[in-house]
Amino acid sequence: MEITASLVKELRERTGAGMMECKKALTEAGGDINAAAEALRKSGAAKADKKADRVAAEGRLGLAQDGGKAVLVEINSETDFVANDVNFKTFVDAVAAAALASGAADAEALKTAKLASGETVEEARATAIQKLGENIQIRRLVKVDTTGNVGAYVHTNGKVGVLVDLIGGDVELARGLAMHVAALKPPHNKAADVPAEFVEKEKEIELAKMSEKDKSKPADILEKIISGKINKIVSEVTLYGQTYVLGDTTVEQVVKAAGADVAGFQLLIVGEGIEKVVEDYAAEVAKAMQV
Repeated sequence: MEITASLVKELRERTGAGMMECKKALTEAGGDINAAAEALRKSGAAKADKKADRVAAEGRLGLAQDGGKAVLVEINSETDFVANDVNFKTFVDAVAAAALASGAADAEALKTAKLASGETVEEARATAIQKLGENIQIRRLVKVDTTGNVGAYVHTNGKVGVLVDLIGGDVELARGLAMHVAALKPPHNKAADVPAEFVEKEKEIELAKMSEKDKSKPADILEKIISGKINKIVSEVTLYGQTYVLGDTTVEQVVKAAGADVAGFQLLIVGEGIEKVVEDYAAEVAKAMQV
């Protein structure tokens, strides 16, 4: 069968593979476009396996929401260049939509979810790797399913995303709180959520910082001084204790004035916790010159 330019173009549009790869696959498949597409998909999976060990610490977050249900998915690439590629963005949005529709519990379960195209997420990931030439990993998935209001926000660069579960209040307040969390990144929701070990450690530190004169004060006075310092620290690491970015009172005061309560929030920062490889190109060139 003759391998026409239109057939190659159709396969390219279908798989995202390069022109020469499509032509080669069609030639080997005797012009059978379905067999060629399958071969390219298998080739893409093989390429994905080869790239799996390469550090993927860049990327972006995908957000999908339907009423009280919302999901955030972190998908990593090796470079920020690919993270801003339109094909990568389209892939991220498609995966987020599949995560919401499937109800997948985590990133691992998400692999078998189906995209609107009919492909599984894992199949689409292999295709994206083949098309973009980098290791791409679906790292984390968080979600909210509430009878209250969902505050969903992803920063314009796609690197920071938040979901807030607000009982009572309204959608505007929920979104404002999500923006607050994205800006100040509190590790905890309320004072009761702060680990006791953290509080005890901070007490030790504050006591060690005190002068001998202060330490010699009566126990009840000393306790008040330490408690005041600890309360300030706890306020700084909790959503409720922080000053609201869209106002001049604490988040707790704003939420209570609205007759609401923050049941919890999810915060994702792209690449958080991944050790990035720092390339020293000058050293690499110098080494090559010595060979």
